[in-house]
Amino acid sequence: MKVTQEKLPASKIGLEIEIPADMSKNAYEQVIQKLARSANIPGFRKGKVPRQILLQQLGTTRIKATALEELIQDGLQQALKQEAIEALGNYELRSDFEELVSQFKPGEPITFLAAVDVQPQVQLSDYNNLSITAEEVPYDSSAIEKFLEERRVEQATLIPVAGRPAQMGDVAVVDYTSRFVSEQEDEAQEEISGGQAEDAQIELLEGRFLREFIDGIVGMNPGDSKEVEVKFPEDYRQDLAGRTAMFTITLKDLKEKELPAVDDDFAQEVSEFETLAELQADLEKKFREKADQEMSANKEQALVKELLKRVEIDLPETLIQREVETMLRQTIIQMGQMGMDVKKVFTPDMVKQMGVRSRPEAIERIKQTLALEEIAQRESLKTEPQEVTDRVNELLQQFPDQEIDLERLRTIVEGDLLKEKAIKWLEEHATIELVPQGSLAPEETEQQAETNTPEAIEAAQAEDSEVEATATESVLEAEVSEVE
Repeated sequence: MKVTQEKLPASKIGLEIEIPADMSKNAYEQVIQKLARSANIPGFRKGKVPRQILLQQLGTTRIKATALEELIQDGLQQALKQEAIEALGNYELRSDFEELVSQFKPGEPITFLAAVDVQPQVQLSDYNNLSITAEEVPYDSSAIEKFLEERRVEQATLIPVAGRPAQMGDVAVVDYTSRFVSEQEDEAQEEISGGQAEDAQIELLEGRFLREFIDGIVGMNPGDSKEVEVKFPEDYRQDLAGRTAMFTITLKDLKEKELPAVDDDFAQEVSEFETLAELQADLEKKFREKADQEMSANKEQALVKELLKRVEIDLPETLIQREVETMLRQTIIQMGQMGMDVKKVFTPDMVKQMGVRSRPEAIERIKQTLALEEIAQRESLKTEPQEVTDRVNELLQQFPDQEIDLERLRTIVEGDLLKEKAIKWLEEHATIELVPQGSLAPEETEQQAETNTPEAIEAAQAEDSEVEATATESVLEAEVSEVE
């Protein structure tokens, strides 16, 4: 089989494939034989239809089209094997199919054009001594006191309050009803669905409930009733966001928290340790480790950000779509595990828009992975079988009741470990300046900002509508069934 290759943009290889005469004849004859065995033609039994009658009834164009479809599929597979091309995903037919059908003559050669996505080439420069700035994350000893105070609040005993009005920090037991405040004076005031409660325990702290509601209770005495006007925040649930309501509140009871002493008994109550000193030592160890992990994450993010400036990769669409679908699956599964009805929330249109918005991040993730893999290859970084096994066992312990493809898990783990080694190598060979925490403001690149505009989303949807519609269907079908 004669095959001519051509490099195309977006990591595609164009193929000109010439199907030999004998192959075209055999394909055509095999299609006729199959149709003769299965065709339902009045007056003839299956398998007994004369060839000429079959051609008249089905038409040569239909038979040639069927034969050509098989020739293209078989020819492409043979061409990829012959040329040792590792293709990603499906092929793209670059010739006009109807024109091919009209040109096709069984027993004569036929040539068609196709293209396949292949693994991209990574162009990487000057990664040997990166210069970065990262935020330092110092250990904060006050974190221990804050943790213990939170546990004290959790272990607090509620005791009745008498002789004073409600104040911040109390726990109020209230009945309340609510209704929307009408814009027109003569308009009936509509009750809010779900906006009523009896014997509700409300902790009078900022951020625990609606601010005006909390402020309205402060100063009330048990037995008092009061009307409090509340404006719902713009990011509240859809039917209430930005609207104004009137709450009628009756304070029935008032309690305050009595906090336990921080001693050995308290340590035994909130932990597995016998003494307060042991608990404090363990907390210090964990908070120091947490600070170290956060600082390592800051260094890693800075290293990867700098690395991406030095990498050029012409990504194929197949890889991008795979990464987008992976991100959508992860989101849908997480939302399903949180109890959301994914069938109602993740409509095809919503998933399609999510796919468009995920595209820039997907591209960045692919570039990061490929760049780190390239460094691992250039620097001869390897993973040991035992460290892969140890990490796999750790993950299996976290998900003891789930069926997991061990071979696929080992492949994923090996890839992750290799990327970790590449990042560690970069850090060891980089110049790193540590600056105070909070001194580096988060940045949104121009590309990200432009990608998130409605105009950009609409343009991307128009460009990729066919591909993303298919991706949307596959993601929804696979993940909705998995969540259920």
